[in-house]
Amino acid sequence: MIPAQFHVDILDELGQILPNYRLLVPSFVIDELEAIKRRSKGKARVEASIALKIAKSPRINIINVDLKNREKVDDALLRISNVLCTNDLGLKRRAKERGIAVIYLRQKNYLAVDGYLGL
Repeated sequence: MIPAQFHVDILDELGQILPNYRLLVPSFVIDELEAIKRRSKGKARVEASIALKIAKSPRINIINVDLKNREKVDDALLRISNVLCTNDLGLKRRAKERGIAVIYLRQKNYLAVDGYLGL
């Protein structure tokens, strides 16, 4: 929900970091954003709406991935990711422990990479 919060065009920023990237968003992330939009009001609802609009844009591919029995979204992201875009501190730490490169918002105005992208 970075674009709504900090007015950063993450797709353009990703294009600078990874010129030949292919963005994939798992279907369970779409489901989570839709749930946030449904149950929230005000700013959180607007942020979830913007995130959904970006996630469903033509530049992003939504892939059908099911959560395993009792699996949490963060655990599933770690299971399927080679590179993960997040600002969640706990998720960033867990990804780094598993050798997953993390792209995150730095100083509220650009994206940075922590880890090896292996391109």
